[in-house]
Amino acid sequence: MDYSTEFSMDRRPRKRAKLAWEIPQTHSKAHSGIYCGQEFANATTSYGTLRVLPDHAGLSIKGLAERGSPQWRDDDKDGHYMFALGENLTSRYKILRKIGEGTFGQVLECWDREMREMVAIKVVRSVKKYREAAMLEVDVLQLLGKYDRSGSRCVQIRNWFDYRNHICIVFEMLGPSLYDFLRKNNYRPFPVDLVRELGRQLLESVAFVHDLRLIHTDLKPENILFISPEYVKVPDYKVMFRSPKEGTSYKRLPKSSAIKVIDFGSTAYEHQDHNYIVSTRHYRAPEVILGLGWNFPCDIWSIGCILVELCSGEALFQTHENLEHLAMMERVLGPIPQHMLKRVDRAAEKYVRRGRLNWPEGAVSRESIKAVLKLPRLPNLVMQHVDHSAGELLDLLQGLLRFDPISRMKAHEALRHPFFTGEHYPRY
Repeated sequence: MDYSTEFSMDRRPRKRAKLAWEIPQTHSKAHSGIYCGQEFANATTSYGTLRVLPDHAGLSIKGLAERGSPQWRDDDKDGHYMFALGENLTSRYKILRKIGEGTFGQVLECWDREMREMVAIKVVRSVKKYREAAMLEVDVLQLLGKYDRSGSRCVQIRNWFDYRNHICIVFEMLGPSLYDFLRKNNYRPFPVDLVRELGRQLLESVAFVHDLRLIHTDLKPENILFISPEYVKVPDYKVMFRSPKEGTSYKRLPKSSAIKVIDFGSTAYEHQDHNYIVSTRHYRAPEVILGLGWNFPCDIWSIGCILVELCSGEALFQTHENLEHLAMMERVLGPIPQHMLKRVDRAAEKYVRRGRLNWPEGAVSRESIKAVLKLPRLPNLVMQHVDHSAGELLDLLQGLLRFDPISRMKAHEALRHPFFTGEHYPRY
């Protein structure tokens, strides 16, 4: 099982993904030498009272040498926790390997001695802004757990603690992310029926989050995990026809399509100020780039981009520059409404000229213009990759990827679409 998030083979110009995982059961014992967060037998409590507990030093208890904390060592220059494999993270967790890292810190695979199972622990950097963000994530995870007791929709918190100035959040071990699965599959697209199942679950999760007046703001394939890592290999007749080389004629399919949404470190409440930039570049909604403010619809735009990627195997908008990104959107989806271009904020005014997008005049290079022109229209893209249900999927995507966030589909509305319900879809 490979849970790595080091994407050295990534063909897309993306930044390293942030991770968060999921989580097991509760315990009643306090960890020595840490600040201990509230334990959540039913995930209904709030933060709980922080309390300082005495350290292991000087204690003489059988088994302590095996379970004791390692000697203190300084963090690295960026505030990451320094560790060695086989060491303990409190007396309860034994570190087995690092399975991911990002701007927030690291994710460690650990053996939970009390529950006797593998867990993933997010160890946040000892930097004030990341510690504060981690505590906000704990708050969000507790709220999600309170209303999703079965844990069927989103990652659920069961434990957190403060260890040597690092906020640590414990999650259950899950399978690979959708992105990892695509990468291991050489970016072969998923069958449309699997996309349907994944899309339904994703929309159900987001509908649940939105009902709680929360906005995820960072939906992407890296933040959607299969519950199980198991897969089967099946013949890939399209590749087999093109390339008879050994090993290229098979593709992986997950044994189970069950997924969970993770990483609520960037989640925002509806009532918060929404003027800052959110979302990873490829999944960022036009209203965010144009500085028009954002709300629940920015998650819906991200879902539309994700579904296209699952069907095609590649990110829809592969760029790192705002004007090029907007031009790609117009190339695939048609012109951005003028009423949106007239309301852009001062930072985005340079992207607009005489009531329209300043393209191709404002392009930074000929290569940028070529990158936009090579993109297909959305109907052509769908027909290129989808053998059946293309009409239903196209109509759904056109609703999820509407430029105007006011008219963009809502999650509950999308779940009633014929692509998911199987109802007869009218042909025009």
